[in-house]
Amino acid sequence: MGHFNFIKTHIEDLVVIEPRVFGDDRGYFMETYNFNDFKSEGLDMTFVQDNQSKSKKGVLRGLHFQTQYPQGKLVRVLSGEVFDVAVDLRKGSPTYKQWHGVLLSGDNKKQFYVPEGFAHGFVVLSDEAEFVYKCTNYYRPEFESGILWNDPELNIDWHLNDIKDVLLSEKDKGLKTLKELGF
Repeated sequence: MGHFNFIKTHIEDLVVIEPRVFGDDRGYFMETYNFNDFKSEGLDMTFVQDNQSKSKKGVLRGLHFQTQYPQGKLVRVLSGEVFDVAVDLRKGSPTYKQWHGVLLSGDNKKQFYVPEGFAHGFVVLSDEAEFVYKCTNYYRPEFESGILWNDPELNIDWHLNDIKDVLLSEKDKGLKTLKELGF
């Protein structure tokens, strides 16, 4: 038996991953990635870059994608809680322009695999959160793009609850809707 539970979503290739956590009174241990376990589930990608961010409550990063050299991402939260969203931008996909979101936290230890061809973003729901992810391709700023987080066509429920002000980077404030981008 592997060290992961792979949960398929309603969008093909988008997978929530629950690691087996071995805990006792000293703390816990878990594998966060194992090539053979992932490969047995058809996830045989190669990761070339790891990233980490720390953000405060209300920070929303995304929805980002690269127009060339797309990145698949294996995302998780070390501490805190985020609502993580992926939007299918694969033309010809039966779920084209549909989104799926998952609550990721340091407590639930879930991971989310967002394949190439998706836009990705998250909002921090806790006082702060540390977010890490592996990428299948290198970041190339010249091909960076994104979709406005509150695009009415997507109608994403970001689970903002008590968050009054969404905090965006200047870059993310200038993102366009799917329609404006020609999708």
